[in-house]
Amino acid sequence: MLILPPLPQILTLDSNNQVLEQEPIISTAILLLIVIVIPIIFEKLKLPALVGLIISGVVLGPSCWHLFESETLIISLLSDIGLAYLMFVAGLEFNIQFFRRQQSRSLLFGSLIFCLPLILGTLAGKFLGLDWHISILIGCLLPSYSPLTYPIISRLGLVNNQAVTMTMGAKVFTDIGTLLMLTLALASFDSGVFSFAHTISKLGLVIIYFVIVLVGFDWANKEFLYRFGDEEFNKFLCVLMSVFFAVVIAQLMGLTKIAGFFLAGFAVNESVGESPVKEKLIFIGSVLFIPILFIDLGLRIDLPALFQGYSTIKLLIIILSILLASKFLAAIFTKLVYRYNWQETLTIWSLSIPLVSINLAVALGGYGTGLFSVELLNCAIILVLITAIVGPWLTSLVASSAVALTFAEVRDVPRITLSKQSGESTQREFTIVVPVSNPENQKYLIEMAALLACQSQGKILPLAIAAATAKMDTPQLQAACQHSERLLAQATAQSESLGASAEPLLRIDDGFADGICRTAREQRANLIIMGWGKRTGLRARLFGNIIDNVLWAAHCPVAIASLVESPSRIGRILIPMENLINPSLTPLHFAQTLADANQSQITVINICDRRTSSDEVTARRSHISSLVSQLVIPNPPDIQIITHENPIQAILQAARLYDLVILPSMRHLTTPGGLAISDVADELFRQLTCSIIILGEPQHDQQATFSNNPPDQTDLIQSWVLRYK
Repeated sequence: MLILPPLPQILTLDSNNQVLEQEPIISTAILLLIVIVIPIIFEKLKLPALVGLIISGVVLGPSCWHLFESETLIISLLSDIGLAYLMFVAGLEFNIQFFRRQQSRSLLFGSLIFCLPLILGTLAGKFLGLDWHISILIGCLLPSYSPLTYPIISRLGLVNNQAVTMTMGAKVFTDIGTLLMLTLALASFDSGVFSFAHTISKLGLVIIYFVIVLVGFDWANKEFLYRFGDEEFNKFLCVLMSVFFAVVIAQLMGLTKIAGFFLAGFAVNESVGESPVKEKLIFIGSVLFIPILFIDLGLRIDLPALFQGYSTIKLLIIILSILLASKFLAAIFTKLVYRYNWQETLTIWSLSIPLVSINLAVALGGYGTGLFSVELLNCAIILVLITAIVGPWLTSLVASSAVALTFAEVRDVPRITLSKQSGESTQREFTIVVPVSNPENQKYLIEMAALLACQSQGKILPLAIAAATAKMDTPQLQAACQHSERLLAQATAQSESLGASAEPLLRIDDGFADGICRTAREQRANLIIMGWGKRTGLRARLFGNIIDNVLWAAHCPVAIASLVESPSRIGRILIPMENLINPSLTPLHFAQTLADANQSQITVINICDRRTSSDEVTARRSHISSLVSQLVIPNPPDIQIITHENPIQAILQAARLYDLVILPSMRHLTTPGGLAISDVADELFRQLTCSIIILGEPQHDQQATFSNNPPDQTDLIQSWVLRYK
């Protein structure tokens, strides 16, 4: 009987290692499996995906199974690309609007949180007997921070809080300052001897390089895109050209490539803007290169050496203590100057704790030049792991208290004004565009649109898109037009039978999403109603489906509906409201119009932690009542506060008693490391058994949170509430 050795022993056989080295396709397949499975598991555990990827590297590396080694050609190549992409994405995703909103506060806090950790970290290195170059690099590990916790802040509606915007704005100072020190330290390193004259000359080169990239590239990109940037491939080429030129110039000047990648992303940040090009650039690195970089970091961790002696653990404790203490001191100083409350101060501190992109670049840059030993590299990687777990946990803990304090202190809720900007805009018919392509869901979509149109004295525009071809007389185009005309005839007949005015539209266009958005803009539509489409498959994940592209480009609200029964039978409507600081009232307006047509009952729920006090629950209910009172509607909705540790499960349990759930659109966000955050709406769509509608608001309204004043929602909702004046 053949007895096989345990799996770890199998994986350490030389033959298996040779096979993996000779067949990179096998290695790539295993890595892709890890990249797909591990983030899903760790998201279920409420832990950042990068933690799982690094742990996977430890398990598969020399410390455990010895299946992979960091020096393997395929891993080394993909990891180098991942580091480059990590730095590029860090610069590309940086939001300069935060810095512009509070320049003085961001500069002060940025100076404090850059200088204190840098100085204390450098002194700690000298205290441990290290030379100046290594000590400075240890100091450079600590100042910069990654907005790993920003999705939590965004979900809680604190993006407009002064303390939060100041903290996010200070990143521009800490990131560029850290890269400046890193570039200077690596460039001035000459045979391990610190030379003051050599350092001064290199400082001049570094400053010149930063000016060339940040000023020159920014101007060149804007000029190029202004003249030739109408097409997406021109934008792609412009971005890639900027990256390669920045790295080439850095190498010609004898500087590190790491700064070149970051500055290239920072330079094209504003010129690319919030466009599909930016999302696709980030996505390419997010799904492959950056995750493999994190796996490679796990492969580099030497667990036996880490626990063999106390020197590495002692060094880790010292660096972690300095990190937490120095950033807490910076937050305290800022509190004293600007008189923030304790909840805001702790939120500032928690936001500045996670270390990911710039910090890893410092560690790998020091290790690549021989300044950092394996022990120092292991400390830096474990530091990233610890802060990636502690930072989000602290933020979710203290930011929830900050939210409670914020809306508990609200005395007067500003009311929405409905002043007419022009007679034409207020007298225009309420227009609903309904793309028709699938006969299976077309019936309920038209019925939903008819209910809204009749209640708002508006009209329906059934829209069919025929895919354009090179020649307008091809049989394929003729067949597509005939099929579209049949769908339009059915939609028009159904609309008229329901008492709604309908004007069918047939459009020939290159893309379905572009055709829908262009038609809605040309017809000055107030709403687009679409059916839920397929969101799986490689093409949908790479380029997004039609829904994603319409949500991105539409000028008006977009309702994505999955209806399991006739809209006329909807009697109870549930609206979860999570963001209480800057809530979107569009779902409530939509629900109220539908409820008036069906005589339905609306319930607004807010989910909070089980530890929430009764006073805070009362404050939440009072605040939501104040928000709802802005609508001036005859039948106010019911308001419920639910305590639960899992918002998704709370919504699923509450939805059992309702016919329809309406959610605001939650954009597919990414961390600065590029790892995707799971979409709550997707999860609810998969599990809810009742009808569900996701309402996506125009892009300009999603960006309105960056203004100093609350967003003006008059244009967006005027047509919904005009009849209640």
